[in-house]
Amino acid sequence: MFMGEYQHNIDAKGRLIVPAKLREGLGEKFVVTRGMDGCLFGYPLTEWELLEEKMQEMPLAKKDARTFVRFFYSAATECEIDKQGRINLPTNLRKYAKLEKACTIIGVSNRIEIWSEENWQEFSCEAEENFDDIAENMIDFGF
Repeated sequence: MFMGEYQHNIDAKGRLIVPAKLREGLGEKFVVTRGMDGCLFGYPLTEWELLEEKMQEMPLAKKDARTFVRFFYSAATECEIDKQGRINLPTNLRKYAKLEKACTIIGVSNRIEIWSEENWQEFSCEAEENFDDIAENMIDFGF
């Protein structure tokens, strides 16, 4: 399980340190792709395989399903952690998530998320302002 919030800078070559507390769960190689809300999602290979099974069950006849699968898979890349604990994120993913310098990496249960610091602060402030209402609606999800 992944949890916590960490700040690191991405360098000009697109290299980002993966926090030590998250590395073991991710493994030496893991998959990073476009996420929702303007961030990147990172999955250990075992979680990625489970997602692949679910994606293959999506109805090809549904346009939204085709669009989602294309968008999700087309940017997916396998990342390998180097000896300094860094991964190299391709330009298309950095551009999508607006990763230029300061980044926030968070653990979210079965995945990590990589945010630009600015986008994370914006998202986090909005979520904090609405947290009571959001928490109240969690009953709809059986929580």
